[in-house]
Amino acid sequence: MEPTASIQIKPDCAAVIFAQQALDRLQNGNRRFVSDAQGRKRPVYQSRRSEWLSLKQPFAIVLGCSDSRVPTEIVFDQGLGDLFVVRVAGNIATPPQIGSVEFAAERFGVRLVVVLGHSECNGVRLALQEAEVQTESRSPHLDTIVEIIRPSMLPLPEEGPGHRPDGMMRQAVRANIGASVSNLQFGSTILGQLIKNGELLVVGAEYSLRTGVVHFFDGLPKVG
Repeated sequence: MEPTASIQIKPDCAAVIFAQQALDRLQNGNRRFVSDAQGRKRPVYQSRRSEWLSLKQPFAIVLGCSDSRVPTEIVFDQGLGDLFVVRVAGNIATPPQIGSVEFAAERFGVRLVVVLGHSECNGVRLALQEAEVQTESRSPHLDTIVEIIRPSMLPLPEEGPGHRPDGMMRQAVRANIGASVSNLQFGSTILGQLIKNGELLVVGAEYSLRTGVVHFFDGLPKVG
């Protein structure tokens, strides 16, 4: 598998400004979550729900893992209507997920897509285990997830410090996030054209189950 390419957009492009503002909003929300100063918590009244029925303008799309320990809106301290969230085990980017991202990008004009993986991901762990020892098929549907994740494991080193179980897991999680970023960037004509036009940014991020911190590390915009 080829290394994930980072998208570089001209600094004066409006999409970079909007995407950077969205990134800042996510990072600030995560800081509130980590510090337990969740400033955006608010009661949900019927009147507010009625507003959101007619006005739904998310500022970011997040493709994340279905793991119950990583509730997207909570870790970013966002409310109803703020994020367009697509969740699937292993945060993989298959046609249904890509189609969902395409829908939100086109329908709502969202400028930022975040692929949110997390530490100690069980989907990635299963793919690593299958790479070491083949087991009997549990389910064709579950095997499909493993087979999608497994190719991202191939470039990982087979020896050295990174080959220790903890090091391999960290690298495998990052590689899987990068694979989904790449699939969104290059696996969709619609998203590819938006990126080419400077209208969309796709970045990767990892959530730490231990600290609650989200680290953005792949495809960040170059500004300034």
